[in-house]
Amino acid sequence: MSSTSHRRIEWLAWGDLNAFFGLMLDNLLNLVVMSTLLAGVFRFPLEFTLTRMVPGTALGVLVGDLVYTWMAVRLARRTGRDDVTAMPLGLDTPSTIGVVLVVIGPVFSGARSDGMSEHDAAMVAWQVGMATMVAMGLVKVACSFVGDIVRRTVPNAGLLGSLGGIGIALLAFFPLLKIFHAPVAGMAAFGIVVYGLMAGRKLPLRLPAAFMAVVIGGVLYHVLGHFDMLGTAYEAPELPLAPALPLPTLEFVAGLGRAIDYLPVAIPFGILTIVGGINVTESARLAGDDYSTRDILLTEAVATLVAGLCGGVAQSTPYIGHPAYKRMGGRAGYTLFTGLFIGLGGALGLLQSVVRLIPEAAVMPILVFVGLEILGQSTQQCPQRHSAAVGLAFLPAIAEVIRIIVTTHHANLVGALGAQIDPGVFSPALDAALEGPAGDTLLMLSLLGRGFIITAVLWGAAAALVIDGRLRTAGIYLLICSALTVFGLIHSIAPSGGLYLAWELDSPLPMLVAAGYCLLGIALLPFGAEHDADAE
Repeated sequence: MSSTSHRRIEWLAWGDLNAFFGLMLDNLLNLVVMSTLLAGVFRFPLEFTLTRMVPGTALGVLVGDLVYTWMAVRLARRTGRDDVTAMPLGLDTPSTIGVVLVVIGPVFSGARSDGMSEHDAAMVAWQVGMATMVAMGLVKVACSFVGDIVRRTVPNAGLLGSLGGIGIALLAFFPLLKIFHAPVAGMAAFGIVVYGLMAGRKLPLRLPAAFMAVVIGGVLYHVLGHFDMLGTAYEAPELPLAPALPLPTLEFVAGLGRAIDYLPVAIPFGILTIVGGINVTESARLAGDDYSTRDILLTEAVATLVAGLCGGVAQSTPYIGHPAYKRMGGRAGYTLFTGLFIGLGGALGLLQSVVRLIPEAAVMPILVFVGLEILGQSTQQCPQRHSAAVGLAFLPAIAEVIRIIVTTHHANLVGALGAQIDPGVFSPALDAALEGPAGDTLLMLSLLGRGFIITAVLWGAAAALVIDGRLRTAGIYLLICSALTVFGLIHSIAPSGGLYLAWELDSPLPMLVAAGYCLLGIALLPFGAEHDADAE
């Protein structure tokens, strides 16, 4: 023990350089995606995103990576090993995009529809985004003590199927639309992603494919834009270096009231990163680095809370891929450098300049790849007999992405009817148009899409349990669906997607849906004991 405790531990190696670029770029791209989706889809003011949201979000990464670095050094000292690799931490891609598309963007659009100025609407959306992030952090703190129970209890068809739906609908389909806004630059970047990431082929000089896709797509975008050959409007980016310190703020308190409506988003996203953290910790243990699962999960929870309390709107999570960073030769240095680069870069304004410089057409192909990878994981890591259950879990996310597109661009629908309205403002013409079949379709999309993550988890799990003959347990899941429908946690028909007491509504629809779930659940209970015993 004496020789081990006094031995100098080499926590920094050349492999940390490669690992640093991989982890740093992953985090940077998430910030670019967050900013470009808000600006491109919802016309959210970019300056507000960069000065209010990015610094706090980056601070969460700094806190988490610093703690993970310290944990790696501590493990190396305790074991006397020089090959300990820190757990990678960064921004969670599915929830970053999900919060933008399902929370911040719609709140901003709704506030603008109510007549608020752009700045005031952005402020309201930011407050709700922060409050949602604080809720996620609290959920993760609680789940860090019971996350393993969730992983053992809920079938993978529910947990991974819900992620697969996010991957195919929000991460793959939505960004694919953006690639064709600047087709030359977008397709060039997409080709590199297909060649280097999807096909796994090496680029000349072993250059990283994600990095080169962004560089080549970005260069083509700006060159073509300069010569007015882009195919869309082009504005040369301004690159001011304006420090924006991520200071603690109580602005989130003003958003707590509206954030309650988005608990169906916050709770599942928090739980999913906890479950993912458990799996990642286990993969690190198999690779030789035995970290405390609770320490790993509490760290990501605290990092998310810190981000939310300082203006951040994207949660942190341990990344899948610890063995890959270990194969790169990464030790503890790469997480230290990533945390410092992202955290200090956000505070000093460096990240903001990079975000302005990188066009969305160059970044979106990487999101398509990430979405397809998540889709592949959700189908490959579930038993083949559960494939239909996994597919069933995809459907609520597809309904939600269609609802987002329709409601975000409803002004275009009115324009097609010949009405003249201000962007973002509902008009009598639209109301009249939505009274018929179009209105019924939109209502059904809202019914299916609201709370889509929880719906997907419960549907996928229940279907998998029925396939396995565990009918009694499946019936319990359906009864849970019934209860959640009564309160609007899933299938909310409120315009904001918020919570309510279904029996106090004018519409009987939520109570009818809840009754349908209840009938199915009760029907399965009497037959469950025998079938569950057979399945065991």
